[in-house]
Amino acid sequence: MSYSNSMQIDLSENGFYAGLNPFVTLFSKAIIALIVVYAVVFPEAAVTTLSAINGLLLKTFNSYYIYTASLFMLFCLALALSRFGRIRLGREDEQPEFGVFSWFAMMFSAGMGIGLMFYSIGEPLYHFQSNPALMQSAAEGGTGAAVPSAMRYSFLHWGLHAWGIYVSAGLCMAYFAFRKGLPLTIRSTLYPLLGNALNGPLGHAIDVLAVVATSLGVATTMGTGVTQLVAGLEFITGTGLLINTQGEPTLLALIVTLVLIMLLSTVSALTGVTRGVKWLSQVNIYLSIGLLAFFMLLGSSLYSLALFGSSLVDYATNLMPMSFAVAETNTEIGGWQTGWTIFYWAWWIAFAPFVGLFLARISRGRTIRQFVVGCMLVPSLICFAWMTFMGGTGLDLELNGAANGAIAQAASDNIASVLFVTIDLIDTGLLAEIVKIGSIVLIVTYLVTSADSGVLVLNTIMAGGNSEPLRRHRLVWGIILTLVVGSLLMAGGLGAIKTAMIIGALPFSLVMVLMCVSMVKSLLQTEPRHHSAVRAD
Repeated sequence: MSYSNSMQIDLSENGFYAGLNPFVTLFSKAIIALIVVYAVVFPEAAVTTLSAINGLLLKTFNSYYIYTASLFMLFCLALALSRFGRIRLGREDEQPEFGVFSWFAMMFSAGMGIGLMFYSIGEPLYHFQSNPALMQSAAEGGTGAAVPSAMRYSFLHWGLHAWGIYVSAGLCMAYFAFRKGLPLTIRSTLYPLLGNALNGPLGHAIDVLAVVATSLGVATTMGTGVTQLVAGLEFITGTGLLINTQGEPTLLALIVTLVLIMLLSTVSALTGVTRGVKWLSQVNIYLSIGLLAFFMLLGSSLYSLALFGSSLVDYATNLMPMSFAVAETNTEIGGWQTGWTIFYWAWWIAFAPFVGLFLARISRGRTIRQFVVGCMLVPSLICFAWMTFMGGTGLDLELNGAANGAIAQAASDNIASVLFVTIDLIDTGLLAEIVKIGSIVLIVTYLVTSADSGVLVLNTIMAGGNSEPLRRHRLVWGIILTLVVGSLLMAGGLGAIKTAMIIGALPFSLVMVLMCVSMVKSLLQTEPRHHSAVRAD
């Protein structure tokens, strides 16, 4: 059963907004403009207001975030294991547009790349000093006994939950667009629940919400990446010009770097998915393999390999208890959970419209089971390996005394510099300089691919599912994203961006829950019990 003639999204036929839905576009711009103006004109008030709203939401909805993220993970696993896993996202005879390598490269670059560069060493080292397991047992941090729980929580934040959030959004969009013939946009996923009402203001409001959430999610990623990029450049050059007296990147350095990155991103977005985005994503993968090889060959290889195996078993054993553990926000453990776990769940949810739609766009022709395995299980394992060999090296250097506290100190004081501190401790010669420069290039390419993919996705939503919108609109939204990130950096730095993102993620999480319900309803009502796609796998 197809819904192809059931939804009509109004698009302008001429003028500047030709090809876009004017309501979604203008309202999205208006909301984002208010955020930018408020942050620039009243920076102190903006930080105070954002912090107050954020505190209230986290106190009220902390358990909601925990349960919702776990629901998305279970939703994906259940579909992949069910008879519906054989259903192809497209026609029965349709083949995937991209090969496995290109598909994975684009998926990984958009979904996790820059975050792993920022947190792969710093997070395990931070949890090595403090995490809920240590708090509950009153055990001492910074010892060998703290390593298992440090890796367990790092895996929690970068594993099945994170990719399950992305895949839930992407799977729903791909199913309704390629299987049911609806436009590739957020509102289409709710058609079985809301019907033709989505053709009007209700559907417009849902897409506006997706655009705003995506903008804030991309802003968080860009703010994080730019901060690490400036920290890396300062670490390599040692000029002292890029940091302030507190050892943090200066606002001028952040803004100049941001503008340069967004300029490259916009140029890439103008070339489309099949050219600029695809090419840069492949470059990312090759550079990532090189960086990981450096740590595997010259880092703590045997220690990390053993840690990888034990951490996988520990993660699997504790997955369900961790998934549904909720702490009171006014306790020490609750504060940790708010600052780490709930922040991550909100970040991934805010990023879900962007990454989900992008995953859907590049996954046409694959089955539901292939989609879940390729976009959830395999990336989780890659993230685990990445964090174990890089983070494990950092842990080993601390435990054997070679780091003398330098890595742990960087993880606490300036997490953006941890990668470069660790590289220097592994090798101080020419190779280390080459790897540090390669890491800078990798951060740049990850930032560019995240931003250009974001620009394309934002325009796809506003264009009613058209994945190749007019070039002028891609240029405009490249500028808008630059203003969003720049204004929030001016208002309160990376903290202000994170706070705004958590606030924006909450309403979209409700939409995502409805998306999952809607897809289950459609599968049960419209898919035959003995599906002919049994040959697809």
